[in-house]
Amino acid sequence: MNTLETFMDGQVLLIDKPLNWTSFQVVNKLRWKIRKTFNVKKIKVGHAGTLDPLATGLLVICTGKMTKRIERFQAQVKTYTGTIVLGSSTPSFDLETEIDHHYPTTHITEALIRQTTQQFIGEIEQFPPVFSAIKKDGKRLYEFARAGQEVSINPRKITINAFEITKINGLEVEFKIVCSKGTYIRSLAHDFGKAMNSGSHLSALRRTKIGDFDVENAMPIHNFITALDNI
Repeated sequence: MNTLETFMDGQVLLIDKPLNWTSFQVVNKLRWKIRKTFNVKKIKVGHAGTLDPLATGLLVICTGKMTKRIERFQAQVKTYTGTIVLGSSTPSFDLETEIDHHYPTTHITEALIRQTTQQFIGEIEQFPPVFSAIKKDGKRLYEFARAGQEVSINPRKITINAFEITKINGLEVEFKIVCSKGTYIRSLAHDFGKAMNSGSHLSALRRTKIGDFDVENAMPIHNFITALDNI
């Protein structure tokens, strides 16, 4: 049963983030609804791992005293599914920005696609997208990008536990990836095309797992709002 005491003592809420919502918007909406429902001024609410607005899927939301465990949850292995489109790229590495380059694809075969995944298995160095919320010199990288300013980015070490191709439909490649904290699937999609002497971008992304938490057990945000309406 949802009571103010249970939220203050700490809950872990599994939310299936909708398309075009930021992770902050989800947290803000839940915090606002809890405060309004129980007529309280403050309650701690946070999430364990950001999803881009164009991504859907599992957000682990912590309330009250459970916010102390956010870093522990963030450090757990994550699983994603999605689609990479070969032959074209965008500045943001996904569809947040428009396609700016096209590349040859006639040399790309199913065998090459599956073979190329092996280059990304294990510990690798990855450059985060310039369209990201990482801070440099006190500013978010996307602020530099949107202003048309070039900025140097240092690579990060990440681990890809599994990179499985689940379906190939022309230039659209569906995948499942299991990876460490800090992995940018957009960057992986971008680098995947480069590794085949072409280009690519991410067209769809869904997070299905964080550690033992599964999106199958998550609820749409409107279901959570409705549940509080009925208290």
